[in-house]
Order: sequence, then structure tokens, then C-alpha cells
Amino acid sequence: MYKKILVPMALDHGISPQTLEVARVLASEGGEIIALHVYESPQGTVSAYLDEEVVKAGFERARERLREKLQGLDGITPALVKGHSARTIIDYATQHGADCIVIGSHKPGLSDFFLGSTAARVVRHAPCAVHVHRNGD
Repeated sequence: MYKKILVPMALDHGISPQTLEVARVLASEGGEIIALHVYESPQGTVSAYLDEEVVKAGFERARERLREKLQGLDGITPALVKGHSARTIIDYATQHGADCIVIGSHKPGLSDFFLGSTAARVVRHAPCAVHVHRNGD
């Protein structure tokens, strides 16, 4: 069905096995699945108080967690980038020619209607089809 599927992964949530499975079902024969984690660097004044080595160590921990989550899963390419979650997912999908994004989402609360969750922002601005997998909370 889809030739290049992007699966954004929050490393601290347990929904990635389900979203990766959805991607496998939606992928055409020979299709590519990219597991993307967006590492958000500390912002504003917080970054002034953190040693550069601490930030680098955090990035490397994220790289290792991504590897662990994908261990034993064939045919999935890991990608780790720095940026703002929603914007970076959209930019990555655009730059790499993704024709589908499979993203997990929690049940929306009142604040999501005012601020918008990452999944909602991706749905609104993605350059391709987006499949949202609800966590079931």
C-alpha cells in the first residue's frame, strides 16, 4: 500500500510495538519503514545550566533506547534527529519522501483542543497520509 512509512517513536511510551505493527501491515512489498525518534534538546534558560557533555550523554542514551526498541525487528531503519517533535516529524517526512506516517496518540484531553498534541499537529500539517493509533487509555 505505502512505499515509505515513517513511524515516530516516543521512547518513554509503550505504544511503539503497535505502531510498528500497523506500519508493517500498511507497507507494500519491499516498502521501507523508518522508526524516527525526535530528541528535544533542553530549551531556554535550562540549557544554560547543563554541561554540553550531559546533553551529549542524553542524546546517546536516546540512541541506545531506540536500538533496544528495534532489537530483533528486521526491515526497520532507525533515525534519530534533534528538534521540536511535531515540526521535525513533518519536516523529516517531507525531506525523505514518506507517503505515510503512523503515529501513536493518547486519548485527547481538554488541553489538546487548545494546544494540540503532537499527533494532532502532525495530522494537520503532514504532506502525506497519517494513520493515528489510539492507545486506548
